[in-house]
Amino acid sequence: MPFDWISFTTDYGLDDGFVAACEGVIGRICPAARVLHVTHTVAPQHVRRGAAVLAQTVPYLPESVHLAVVDPGVGTARRPIALATAMGLLVGPDNGLLVPAAEALGGIRTAHELRAEEFRLSTVSATFHGRDVFAPAAAYLARGVPIDELGPALDPATLVRFPDPATIAERGRITTEVLGVDTFGNIQLAADGSHVDTAGARRGTAVLVHLGGRTVSATLGGTFGDVEDGQAVVYLDSSGRLAIAVNGGSASGEYGGEPGEQVVLLFEASAATRR
Repeated sequence: MPFDWISFTTDYGLDDGFVAACEGVIGRICPAARVLHVTHTVAPQHVRRGAAVLAQTVPYLPESVHLAVVDPGVGTARRPIALATAMGLLVGPDNGLLVPAAEALGGIRTAHELRAEEFRLSTVSATFHGRDVFAPAAAYLARGVPIDELGPALDPATLVRFPDPATIAERGRITTEVLGVDTFGNIQLAADGSHVDTAGARRGTAVLVHLGGRTVSATLGGTFGDVEDGQAVVYLDSSGRLAIAVNGGSASGEYGGEPGEQVVLLFEASAATRR
């Protein structure tokens, strides 16, 4: 079936013509498709951050072909793939980028390797599969070409997946890891509201945050304004994940926070045990 929309996520940045070249290819193949730009400022080659951004965004987009390219393995043996879900299709490299978004869209129904030469550009650069392989595939899918015509079926169990982030919650304590940092410098963690409940903490609880070899005093809040300007707040963000912010500032600028880095949250004992 045809799709009206193609969403587009990359680490290409905005200083070069990479995004425009891909959108131009889409426009030549499927002029009716509208391109919805998720972001092109994923940190270069940061596949896990791109996967998190895509997975957290796709549930709010119209049913689409989701084109995503964060591809440090371009030109190697990594597979170019397309995935079908109940709520749309995904196109990109088999490096872990697409699977979390596919799961957010109801799970993978079928997976295919993009091998059919008629659905890519006639000349394929070894370093720009976004333009030459992925953008054409997304455009043909949006035009209504069945996904199984783009290449042979793959066993979804063979797709590259990231290990689940490690989070341990116990009374008064959460040990988790950094998922990523947003434009405002807010540090998103893997822990969610269920872990806060297990820790027995509630809004207003004082928190000691151990991150990157330093300890930060913060407050468990609901929004940035729950603390004074320049103070740290731990809150549930719009994706339901715990995050660390500085009211009026940048938590990552002050404290660092690299994806995968361990974070320990220690909640004030008196507040964390009161019920």
